[in-house]
Amino acid sequence: MADPFLYDTGERSHYGCLGHEVQIEHINAYVCRPSFFTDKAVIVIHDIFGWLFPDVRYIVDLIAGHGYITICPDFFKGTDPWKTTDHWADFADWMKDHDPMKVDKEADVVLKYLKEQCGAKKIGIVGFSWGGMAVHHLMLKNPQLTAGVSLYGIIRDSEERYNLLNPTFFIFGEKDHTISYDQITLLEEKLKQYCKVAYKIKVYPGQVHGFAQLKPEDMKPDDKPYIEEARKDMIDWIKMFI
Repeated sequence: MADPFLYDTGERSHYGCLGHEVQIEHINAYVCRPSFFTDKAVIVIHDIFGWLFPDVRYIVDLIAGHGYITICPDFFKGTDPWKTTDHWADFADWMKDHDPMKVDKEADVVLKYLKEQCGAKKIGIVGFSWGGMAVHHLMLKNPQLTAGVSLYGIIRDSEERYNLLNPTFFIFGEKDHTISYDQITLLEEKLKQYCKVAYKIKVYPGQVHGFAQLKPEDMKPDDKPYIEEARKDMIDWIKMFI
């Protein structure tokens, strides 16, 4: 199986996080708060590299900087994330133990924490790759989530994947070889047919899988405008509904 990440995750620069880690029932989580009180929150769901990956923590801090209590729980519940040294031939077996459609219990625990411990009244969700699939799933199942953004992750193997409960934005890279243009077209056609809430689909030219979560120092100059555009679009969607 080909490596779905066309960037070298092993050459990430160190990132000094702005938030802190907490324990919520059976889940560890990384939390970053804005400098002022807010009752708005965003859950960030990590990709296959897990909640400790510097890129996802950078995104948590970025969203918090826009005025949201932002949290990235360990949706792998202490089990090993995928590592750059793992073999892609084993990926299908790894995914069997890390199903992005079996995140409901953890989502409920985090929602309870945000409401009871942080005073959150409106909560959105953002996810990357594996996390994007989880966001797609949760936006079909959990009405507590006011809005969602799924970045290069969609549920493929279900006919009941289009009746979203709340506004959802799907972000894709044009050169993502894990999600074909036909799959994006089908998603658009079916949402138009079945979805009764606001949704948006956008494809960013020349971009590969994982493009939108790069830290500035890890960006290639030609990609930077599209990465920044995707992030602005993500934040604008959150601000529109949360």
